[in-house]
Amino acid sequence: MNFLPENIDDYAVNHTENEPKILQELSKETWQKVLIPRMLSGHFQGRILSLLSKIKNPKNILEIGTYTGYSALCLAEGLQDEGFLHTIDKNEELVDFQKKYFDKSAYKNQIKQHLGDALDIIPTINTKFDLVFIDADKPNYSNYFYAIIDKMNKGGIIISDNVLWSGKVIENLDLKDESTIELVKYNKLLKNDKRVETVLLPIRDGLSISRVI
Repeated sequence: MNFLPENIDDYAVNHTENEPKILQELSKETWQKVLIPRMLSGHFQGRILSLLSKIKNPKNILEIGTYTGYSALCLAEGLQDEGFLHTIDKNEELVDFQKKYFDKSAYKNQIKQHLGDALDIIPTINTKFDLVFIDADKPNYSNYFYAIIDKMNKGGIIISDNVLWSGKVIENLDLKDESTIELVKYNKLLKNDKRVETVLLPIRDGLSISRVI
């Protein structure tokens, strides 16, 4: 969902850095072959992720929620030459799809795929992170935060996707809607936790950027 009028959103996209060819190909194949293709970060958000990563120039990146690999490739653009990106997803059916595009990219030797539950895998990755992107199952967002906060380097960046959840976070809560309830809780956590400072950007479906203090 976009919160800007379509013509303004189009203008923003048209005045944003072009989408690399490999990501155009990945996007096209995702829309042709994979369920729920709107889960892609897409051109505009992808360029935001790329630019944030380039500004940070991280040595180690963690992505929670790989999907078809679009956002991982965007984030990898900012990696240091000796850096690594760890990306975790529990959907076994997409592993080969992801690997196809990772192997075609300039970052094939820097991207490490992990299959399984992120809360089980994160403790096994013996490194500190400079940049983390959270874009997985919404009911676990707070759990992911607590799993990674002590593995962040000072000044590290946490990016959280879908934090406006199609605007549901400001509507009357349905007590059966676990995802919205958790995102409301998570947004309050980012606002109030003294270990981070956060800005919530109303772009696409909401993107929070938190800096570890």
